[in-house]
Amino acid sequence: MYCESVRFLAIKDDKIVGRIAGIINHKYNESFDTKIVRFTRIDMIDDIEVTTKLIDSVIGWGKSKGMTEIIGPIGFTDMDRMGMLVEGFEYLNMFITIWNPPYYKEHLETLGFVKDVDWIESVIPWPSVVPEKVTRGAHITRRRFGYELVKYKRKKDILQHIYEAFDVYNRAFHDLYGFFPVTKEVMDYYIKQMISLVKLDFVWFVFDKHKKVIGFGLMMPSLALANKKSNGRLLPFGLFRLLRALKRFKTIDFYFIAVDPNHQGTGVLSMIMEDGIKQGIKYGVLQALTGPELELNVKIQTQWKDFNPSNYKRRRCYKKNI
Repeated sequence: MYCESVRFLAIKDDKIVGRIAGIINHKYNESFDTKIVRFTRIDMIDDIEVTTKLIDSVIGWGKSKGMTEIIGPIGFTDMDRMGMLVEGFEYLNMFITIWNPPYYKEHLETLGFVKDVDWIESVIPWPSVVPEKVTRGAHITRRRFGYELVKYKRKKDILQHIYEAFDVYNRAFHDLYGFFPVTKEVMDYYIKQMISLVKLDFVWFVFDKHKKVIGFGLMMPSLALANKKSNGRLLPFGLFRLLRALKRFKTIDFYFIAVDPNHQGTGVLSMIMEDGIKQGIKYGVLQALTGPELELNVKIQTQWKDFNPSNYKRRRCYKKNI
């Protein structure tokens, strides 16, 4: 694999009081000519001494490997949970994000960390009808380009196009912060992890006239409350609660909509959103959560402007020279 990692536990008075992991993504560093060590999976009690020990452990390891900068929280890939919550502590986190107390931010800034990038999360009221602009855009796209929106009734049918879809994902998000292409091994990991929870009404493939995947969309019923009730555990009742949440829900999580760069701006998003809104109306959805989106990604911020989004959370990746 292209990553190297290390894990540390903080123990005080014979009790575990913190944890952290360090990552060096060698391929990313080589590709972007950087010497970055990442920290991730950080948790600690409200004790600056504990936080200092955890961070210093990763810094020491990184420096021993020749690294000159530390950033985080950020994981192995762009599909990992990333960013530290700095605004919106009163809200329930999404299934794909992490909640942390306000003192996490205070500790890092006390240790000299500064903002590298922020992600914004928004809540969008679900439309009661498909907006005419979306319907018109989808119709024009189908007529002009011959694109086809495809949904499958069996999960095994998704697998025949999933690698092609991930290839679109890699190319669509290539220029985003911290991104490095997802390998087949990583794809297999996430497919195995998520396939049982995917709801087929909210999975879309868009094909061009040559039957090539050019767009891929995934939304999910919110699993956050079910996950919280089980304290993040699948057993003994966690899996049952998650499966029940897939049937009864009022909130939809936007995981991602990836469009091949050569086909962006052609209306693929409208095709996916047209059907997505219809499905949400059918299930009685009241709102959607966008998930973390880069603050400076004007393109993605703009695409939701007609849906009256409200920013309610902010996550941050910090950096520090070492």
